[in-house]
Amino acid sequence: MNVDTKFVPSAATCCGSVSGDALTDAQAGELATALKALADPVRLRLVSIIATSPTGEVCACDLPDSLDRSQPTVSHHLGLLVNAGLLEREQRGKWAWFRLRYDRLNELSALLAPPRSEHRPTDSGVTS
Repeated sequence: MNVDTKFVPSAATCCGSVSGDALTDAQAGELATALKALADPVRLRLVSIIATSPTGEVCACDLPDSLDRSQPTVSHHLGLLVNAGLLEREQRGKWAWFRLRYDRLNELSALLAPPRSEHRPTDSGVTS
């Protein structure tokens, strides 16, 4: 059997490189922590409520009724979001106020964004 050996694709031609701009261990860990924090319907609702607040912040005192959850449950979820760096907490007297950390959300968005490359496959034309 005669095989044409004029063009034998190299690994780079065939498969591309996985070493350029791939997530580092630290980035993957940070992203996983943030995604775990967001991977809960109550926490997603908290982020949504705070994001859509006209003032950009919400008092913890208003959240239990908004979510139909107990204050300890809401506090638990808020704590997870603060620990993941997604919310900022400010104590004002008896109550805590929460606002989104847009800088952190932008960092996460950048980690999830597809790479910018002329070698990236184009849309296959499949419509949804």
